[in-house]
Amino acid sequence: MGVAHDVVVVGSVNADLVVRVARHPRPGETLLGSTSDTLPGGKGANQAVAAARQGARVALVGAVGTDPQAAVALSALRAADVDLTHVRRVDGATGLAVVTVAGSGENTIVVVPGANATLTPARVDEARGTIARAAVCVLQLEIPLDTVAHAARLAHRHGTRVLLNAAPATALPRDVLRLADPLVVNEHEAATLLGRALDSPAAAAAHELTGLGVRSVVVTLGAAGLVGHGPDGAFSWSAPVVQPVDTTGAGDAFVGALAAGLAAGQPLRAASAHATRVAAYSVTRLGAQPSYPGPADPLP
Repeated sequence: MGVAHDVVVVGSVNADLVVRVARHPRPGETLLGSTSDTLPGGKGANQAVAAARQGARVALVGAVGTDPQAAVALSALRAADVDLTHVRRVDGATGLAVVTVAGSGENTIVVVPGANATLTPARVDEARGTIARAAVCVLQLEIPLDTVAHAARLAHRHGTRVLLNAAPATALPRDVLRLADPLVVNEHEAATLLGRALDSPAAAAAHELTGLGVRSVVVTLGAAGLVGHGPDGAFSWSAPVVQPVDTTGAGDAFVGALAAGLAAGQPLRAASAHATRVAAYSVTRLGAQPSYPGPADPLP
């Protein structure tokens, strides 16, 4: 029947409460913030919007609550023309992320799952046809882990490429990791999957993860860029030098742009290079989804 969507994302949908402060508070300390905003977020929704703004046809499988925050959480997805057929409204609260952004642009984030906890394997089965007819299925770990595993296995069984972003850092069954092509992690997440602190360069960690049977791995390094390893060997890219305003959602910008590139047939190296520039653009603006570039925006 052909590919109906370039990318299908199975993941979280949140509202982000973003508070700007001069610096992050120490334990037990109270600080005055300068501004606060409620913006659309959630790793799944972020990645869906990022991919759609790069020109991909995107569908999202997720859940929001019946509270007023649901409208905020869905606003950018609708604006980006993401297919929300499989986003359900459930009784209760929409997922919430409390984000504190310091003057340096670095952030701290606390996530309350809310409706995201209702995204079960049965809900994934309802979207089986959409997943089976997509080029790439994107997964992350702000939803129940059994749902992530089920979606990865379903996508792989139907020949849909699995892009697994193992974030937030959580241990995963090895058979699920082996379905990823690529597995995308930062250094902390790589250490969690390997079960030890990284005492060697990130490139070695990427190689070690492929040694577990993962077909391809990308380890993101923030301002330092990334390293990767796949069937064609190792590669690396430096990140463009930019003045950061807010790093919230930069990793999701990378994953979404990477998924769009892979769905368009780009090799992993080339798609990673472009996604690095998309992520760099995103940190120069406030918020996650509002900071993602479209095809006409000049990238650093």
